[in-house]
Amino acid sequence: MKAVLCKAYGPPEKLVYEDTERPPLGPGDVRIRVRAAGVNFPDLLIIENKYQFKPPLPFAPGGEVAGDVIEVGAEAKGFSVGDRVIGMCGWNGFAEEVVVARDKALRMPEGMPYEVGTVLPTTYGTTVHALVQRARLRPGEWLLVHGATGGVGTAAIEVGEILGARIVATGGDDRKLARLKELYGVEHLVNYRTNPDWKEAVKAITGGGADVIYDPVGGDVFDQSLRCIAWDGRLLVIGFASGAIPSAKVNLILLKGCSVVGVFWGGFAAREPDTNRRNFELLFDWWKDGKL
Repeated sequence: MKAVLCKAYGPPEKLVYEDTERPPLGPGDVRIRVRAAGVNFPDLLIIENKYQFKPPLPFAPGGEVAGDVIEVGAEAKGFSVGDRVIGMCGWNGFAEEVVVARDKALRMPEGMPYEVGTVLPTTYGTTVHALVQRARLRPGEWLLVHGATGGVGTAAIEVGEILGARIVATGGDDRKLARLKELYGVEHLVNYRTNPDWKEAVKAITGGGADVIYDPVGGDVFDQSLRCIAWDGRLLVIGFASGAIPSAKVNLILLKGCSVVGVFWGGFAAREPDTNRRNFELLFDWWKDGKL
């Protein structure tokens, strides 16, 4: 079969497209013919050897796919050849075929395009887990979304609005921020590059601070977030797209009575597959209702 392979760590230009062996099928696995594969920031990190998971070389990047089941292991109950599924593979998704354990495959709703199914796990899976299980976001609360023009950022806006939150979106590009208003109706937009005192703008908009802060950026954005969080607020650590891992100022955490909450969707999905599956049932229902 053909695959896009990482044979030496480095930028995407070092990837090669060539023949490779079909992955073996275990008794609890399903084999998927890949019809679409999502591309996410972790894919870049993993080929540059900067991610927490380090598969042995050579490997194919690609952590999420959608396609058709073409083979079912003897113990992979609940799946049949021909099922249209999402596969959460971690890597090896940029290939004609991928093998995943049965608890990492989800049957897609009727009518869902492969291109839609494949983008749900990393961005929307992370976001539902973050806002529902980790933040326990309540209707009417202020949700501050950093990196709002990126993949997880736009997912946070959509899911936050469905859950009844009031949204403040930040980013570093006025043109992209304006698109958020066009696409999602976001009224409160803050550019943290052109407005160095953006934390004061957030406090003015929210009347004192955000109840939940969704931070995939890290670095100085995290530090300033602790200065515009509400009492009993929840600061969600999603990632470090800035490339800088912050050190928490614990005195501010004490004075704000707030919580800093880690969000590691991959670990959650592996440890709590039933809850993760229920989260996807929510996403599927929202998609069918036209909310996503």
